[in-house]
Amino acid sequence: MRLRTAIPSDRQILEYWDTKPHVVWAGGEDDAFDWANELPRDPPWRQLLIAEEADRPIGFMQIIDPKEEETHYWGDVAPNLRAIDIWIGEETDLGRGYGTEMMRLALERCFSDPDVTAVLIDPLARNVRAHAFYQRLGFRPVGRRMFDEDDCLVHRMERRAWSVCAYRGPDCL
Repeated sequence: MRLRTAIPSDRQILEYWDTKPHVVWAGGEDDAFDWANELPRDPPWRQLLIAEEADRPIGFMQIIDPKEEETHYWGDVAPNLRAIDIWIGEETDLGRGYGTEMMRLALERCFSDPDVTAVLIDPLARNVRAHAFYQRLGFRPVGRRMFDEDDCLVHRMERRAWSVCAYRGPDCL
């Protein structure tokens, strides 16, 4: 698997994935992307990534610096954090280990910056499968929080937890 920068020609697949029931259900009310405008942009605080398996797009990830992100979605947060959004595009690709591998690659990207202290995620509170997935990877719940209309259970992975997991090898993630 590889993560590559999303480009304007990915717009069609991303808009298609946005219509998939499992993506809509997990995305919440405020999760709509304006792909036409966002894909050409390259702000320094954000990475938009396509996950590919054998050159086939299977999912999307966004990694942001929540302190620098322009809408201040995360509010007033400490510096040196990252936040991740992730989804698998096709239902047939769920449950095949792709999400785990995507998260492993994303966490490596995040923690390759020695200043990054932790990574945040914000799955919807109702998405208990996502909570179990993230907790299995080493994220810990820090509390419920409303992001506009979305009731989320914020999770956090500290650098130390990632380091321990990375030390244990690829079976940890």
